[in-house]
Amino acid sequence: MISVDAHRATVTGLLGTAPVLRLPLASAAGLVLAEDVRAGISLPPFDNSAMDGYAVRAADVAEAPLTLPVAEDIPAGRVDGTKLEPGTAHRIMTGAPLPPGADAVVMVEHTDGGVTDVRILGTVVPGTHIRRRGEDVVEGTVALSAGTVLGPAQLGLAAAVGLAEVPVFRPVKVLVVSTGTELVDAPEPLRHGQIYESNSIMLASAIRALGGEAEVVRSVVDDVDEFRAVIEPRLADVDLLVTSGGVSAGAYEVVKDALTGQGVEFRKVAMQPGGPQGCGRWNGVPVVTLPGNPVSVLVSFEAFLRPALLAAMGHAGVDRQQVRARLTEAMTSPAGRRQFRRGFYTHSEGEVTGIVGPRGGPGSHLLASFTRANCLIVLPEDVVSVEQGDEVTVLLL
Repeated sequence: MISVDAHRATVTGLLGTAPVLRLPLASAAGLVLAEDVRAGISLPPFDNSAMDGYAVRAADVAEAPLTLPVAEDIPAGRVDGTKLEPGTAHRIMTGAPLPPGADAVVMVEHTDGGVTDVRILGTVVPGTHIRRRGEDVVEGTVALSAGTVLGPAQLGLAAAVGLAEVPVFRPVKVLVVSTGTELVDAPEPLRHGQIYESNSIMLASAIRALGGEAEVVRSVVDDVDEFRAVIEPRLADVDLLVTSGGVSAGAYEVVKDALTGQGVEFRKVAMQPGGPQGCGRWNGVPVVTLPGNPVSVLVSFEAFLRPALLAAMGHAGVDRQQVRARLTEAMTSPAGRRQFRRGFYTHSEGEVTGIVGPRGGPGSHLLASFTRANCLIVLPEDVVSVEQGDEVTVLLL
């Protein structure tokens, strides 16, 4: 057997880093910026009003209350700049450019709201309610740094500084294949000995949730020639092939039979669940083969594929948040294997550590218990038992 960490390093190394491409802002959500982008303009691009009100010279209203004539109306979007003459006011809207000569804005609530003349009810100091040019971003400076995950705020800033597209790491394209003659696609009725296929649904949704792209081939039967005939033509269009099932030590292990000697190495990883694993290249395309039981698939995705896919798409943080928690009940673990158990973690207010309890047993077929879990409890290879109240490592999902 090899260690979990060694297999993870191999899988991550297979994928490398995705190519960089420029995408329109609307298509870049959730992706990672590949290069620094600089602001083509300052934000704000001009001095403007932070309030609906009246642009004035502060010195002109020093003796308020008083009345001033309203010489101009300045809505947002007005492009001509008429100078504010001493002893007058310009009615101005939020975001509208401050007229030359003005050094303050009196908010409309501190006036009578007049249109031809306005009664100013209070004094202001220079700079009141003015947004200065470059206050947020200065033209030519880095607006967004390489490695930034592009969420709503980041894309909004990119648009605000005049960008129409951004350089990002391309989403990894994954071909997801589930194998097993026993698998049936719903809603086809089950016959005795058959089960509904679920692994491809889980894997594809997990990949897409990270920002990757997933093409699915469901329920390939346990026939080597058919497996190769169905999958091989699709390899040219993907960055990664991920299979589930067909990798154990028994008979009818179609993935193992089809890919042994083709550049894929099958190995036993020191973990529970998910021991039978494989990885390598087939026709130059990275391949990761997972076991067939559904919990093994999800745990394997968390341990190996999730960090590899995130790293390939430029993410700096690829690990789940890790905390320590006290167990609510005793647990056992096989010697020499890292055990991943589904659990439910609760933070204890005012306590350094939270509490965690297992959900379901260690069986790799117990998928329903995963839906009631919010974490994985990790027991190291050298631990065979833990007692109620012991502290354990928890990966928050």
